[in-house]
Amino acid sequence: MPELRALARGSCLALAVACAACTTLPSRAAARGPAAVITVGSFNFPESVLLAYLYADVLAGKGYPVRVLPDLGTRELVDPALMADLIQLVPEYTGSALEFVSIGRIHATAGSGTTASALASSMAERGLVTGRPAAAQDGNAIVVTAATAARYQLRTISDLARAAPRLVFGGPPECPERAYCLPGLRLVYGLRFREFVPLDAGGPLTRQALAAGDISVALLFTTDPTIAAQHLVVLADNHGLQPAENVVPVLGRATAGRYGPGLLATLDAVSARLSTATLASLDALVQLDGRAPRAVAENWLRAEGLLAAGGAGGAGGAGEAP
Repeated sequence: MPELRALARGSCLALAVACAACTTLPSRAAARGPAAVITVGSFNFPESVLLAYLYADVLAGKGYPVRVLPDLGTRELVDPALMADLIQLVPEYTGSALEFVSIGRIHATAGSGTTASALASSMAERGLVTGRPAAAQDGNAIVVTAATAARYQLRTISDLARAAPRLVFGGPPECPERAYCLPGLRLVYGLRFREFVPLDAGGPLTRQALAAGDISVALLFTTDPTIAAQHLVVLADNHGLQPAENVVPVLGRATAGRYGPGLLATLDAVSARLSTATLASLDALVQLDGRAPRAVAENWLRAEGLLAAGGAGGAGGAGEAP
């Protein structure tokens, strides 16, 4: 696929710069001599960074040599880098990952099992292995303020059809190319907004623009703690555009083979304990309380018995102070 090869080449430069600042997590493996470091990458939003530290810390605690590269960018950058073995592990979301890796040939559904199975097959064709999907899901949410919902009598995404030509929609810059963002809203709901404003991936720019009235409709994420904190209204996806989006670790086949079944078992132990409610509560600690993702990840792993007290942990990574 020429478009994926081009993205992978673009990843090389970004990762070469980022690696200069990345920190290897302490692990018992270091004492046994050199080993291939497992680089865990994340997308450019807080929850993805948090998930990267959850998976990286538990691996470090079991003695695997691990480092974290947070905030690498969008899926269009990160997943090709994973395919090219520039990074070795990424926490993904099943539905969106399937749409991307299959180049839109296989459409995800709301069924978690069906979507996860299709993703595993598609990833295998790219030389990648998926771990156990968590019960935790985080997908796209189409959000308005309570005032906008009352003004236009909005309860569902379908209700936007009457008002969309007068409204400004805001979301991540890649939204016009994403199947579950603007293209899906047009295809499934017939929505054509007056204007699209590129902002960030469910982040502070989008929330600030919505609060200020610079945009009327926003794409946020379903686990975003500010939705409840700011009394925002999530419009019901009444035509089922959004697919299952279970959190799932994806890693290179070579890495899985090098370290054996224990590696996947360690990752799966995290996924087995991760519910949507748990993920949302961890997100709140990061996004509302301002705590560092790596500290939140480490504390939760210890509380769940996945990281021994006093054992390896405290993930370091580019872009975060120790």
